[in-house]
Amino acid sequence: MRHLYLDGAWRPSASTESIDVINPATEELIDRVPAGAPADVEAAVAAARAAFPSWSATAPAERGRILAAAADLIRERSDQMARIIATDMGAPYGLAMRVQTLMPAGVLASYAQLAETYDFEGGQVGNSRVFREPVGVVAAITPWNYPLHQVVCKVGAALAAGCTVVLKPSEVAPLAAFALAGIFDEVGLPAGVLNMVSGYGPVVGEALAAHPEVDMVSFTGSTRAGRRVAALAAETIKRVALELGGKSASLVLPDADLPSAVKATVANAFVNSGQTCSAWTRMIVHRDRYDDAVRLAVEAAGGYTVGDPFDETTKLGPLVSAAQRDRVVRYINRGQEEGARLVAGGTDRPLERGFYVEPTVFAGVEPGMVIEQEEIFGPVLTIIPYLRGEDEAVAIANGTPYGLAGAVWAGSEQRAVEVARRLRTGQVAVNGGRFNPRAPFGGYKQSGLGRELGEFGLEEYLEIKAVQL
Repeated sequence: MRHLYLDGAWRPSASTESIDVINPATEELIDRVPAGAPADVEAAVAAARAAFPSWSATAPAERGRILAAAADLIRERSDQMARIIATDMGAPYGLAMRVQTLMPAGVLASYAQLAETYDFEGGQVGNSRVFREPVGVVAAITPWNYPLHQVVCKVGAALAAGCTVVLKPSEVAPLAAFALAGIFDEVGLPAGVLNMVSGYGPVVGEALAAHPEVDMVSFTGSTRAGRRVAALAAETIKRVALELGGKSASLVLPDADLPSAVKATVANAFVNSGQTCSAWTRMIVHRDRYDDAVRLAVEAAGGYTVGDPFDETTKLGPLVSAAQRDRVVRYINRGQEEGARLVAGGTDRPLERGFYVEPTVFAGVEPGMVIEQEEIFGPVLTIIPYLRGEDEAVAIANGTPYGLAGAVWAGSEQRAVEVARRLRTGQVAVNGGRFNPRAPFGGYKQSGLGRELGEFGLEEYLEIKAVQL
């Protein structure tokens, strides 16, 4: 069984319990990690607290140098890292390399650069000097769907800001986080600056969120779990950043390039087997073009080959676990019970082994249906018609509790931007605009609090101090 990373060394857990790590494509046991105990949390927080004065006083350029060295090692070991991710969470190898490994390396490098260039002294306001200082000890609680990227988004920003960190990776796909901790150890990150405790959320995660010596908790996961984290953190009035669920809409206006809009929407909905919080899982199309949109979506879904993550022809890997597969199947059944029309995919198991679900498309979906309102977190696209004008389409897009991402497709960029401004969501892609890993990422409403990535992500980990002269 693996060890925890505490105070600059790999140490056994205070708990003797372990967590099995399962390959979702083969259902085979591939590793075991500790099911950490409250005593491990105490040790990790104490190490982070002891390391904070020195690390926060370290020159930002030196912090940036260490982050840059770690980013370089991720790139050098990208094949190894991508294989870890493809094996323990099931992403096809190409996706694991391009999105799950090289993009996080780029994000970490961007925080290295920000550490060197950001103005931590902030400037003058009247007779006051304004300084930006690290929050302190940060608990970073991360999910399984992007097991390196989500860690880097938090840890990179926190370390660049001068904070120390206790990381709790998901127990479902933890191996990339173990590899990253090893990289930081190798590049000379001082002891106690980064600590890692694997384990279950109700034990390790809750102990971190409630700990009086933790100054901030940054959590990515479900909205339900986010509520619990925020409630625990409120007892000690610590800062909270939450990146939670989504039910994002791809809004296709009548004058849009329909084939391009449908192809891109299907791709976005199915990337990472639909296990993406910002996925465009609702496509909203005018009634006059609705049948064509459904036909194009079914054709596009047919190109998503289900299979082994290491097979070059695979476009859709398994879901991360049996529990996740069963959850998605329940939603597909619920959609049919509600009267939505299943036009692609379904609940049949496409392969004998592995936690696979077919790429699935629902037509005839009405606003308010469960599959239109709730986050499914699988390769399921719902297509919703609107009958009248832009106002109705916008109302449907805004008609869920979430507001994380979305897309607008129109004949002109200006019109698309005007509609994008009306969406109550944190990010909107216009006519296929590419994801920008330096732009602020986060949500409105029940999709969360705060932002990750770039300068806005760095500032989540900074306090503001005014010194009157």
